[in-house]
Amino acid sequence: MPIRTQIADRIGEIILDHPPVNALDSAGWNAMPDIVTAMGRRPDVRCVLIRGEGRGFCGGVDIKEMQAHPERIVALNRGNYRTFQAVRACEVPVVSAAHGFIIGSGIGICGASDVVIAAEDAFFSLPEVDRGAMGGASHLMRMFPLQKVRAAFFTGGRIDAAEAYRLGAVEKVVPREALVEEARAFCAVIASKSRKALTTAKEALNGIEPRDVDHGYRFEQGFTLEMYLHEDSQRARDAFVETGKTADY
Repeated sequence: MPIRTQIADRIGEIILDHPPVNALDSAGWNAMPDIVTAMGRRPDVRCVLIRGEGRGFCGGVDIKEMQAHPERIVALNRGNYRTFQAVRACEVPVVSAAHGFIIGSGIGICGASDVVIAAEDAFFSLPEVDRGAMGGASHLMRMFPLQKVRAAFFTGGRIDAAEAYRLGAVEKVVPREALVEEARAFCAVIASKSRKALTTAKEALNGIEPRDVDHGYRFEQGFTLEMYLHEDSQRARDAFVETGKTADY
């Protein structure tokens, strides 16, 4: 299964385990929101931890699927939107433990989370302009300042863990081998609190945010669809699948 779950000590873990890069297809992204919502509703869970196995946290969407089946973009968009919405709306706090690459939809998960714990090797990236897509900036802006987001988006560049910590996007940076232990320890502090207090606090904190990230992301997705209909988009996907490189425009 590309998505596994386990519960221990009032912490519900959702684990991305889909080699080689934890990139989910449209079916996977449409399964994810129900998993997140169900976990948050369990009376024996007071904190949800999302983490990934393998080389990195999440490589985003399955570009090979989109290259072969561009007509699935609507289903993919809906799955991504519902996933990030479910993370933000989860009844209890959500902590993401991020390592290696956090790309595309991985940004959406972290940006929708309440707290991010990062490994020293973590980096955040939105390579959409090189993949023939749009989207993700709304959630990156929930973590980073506006112009930092624009610089990363326009260049497809990376923001490493140390810079993310400096800018307040992550709670702490820990050695890669200690990530799961450190994340569980942080979640344990949350899980020791009253569930009623946590669910009330989560609802209150969501309600006082200065902007609606879900609406912003849905707005972005309209441009994702527009970009997918352009020939440059297919050229970008073909180049990535065939050579692993950026298309020459």
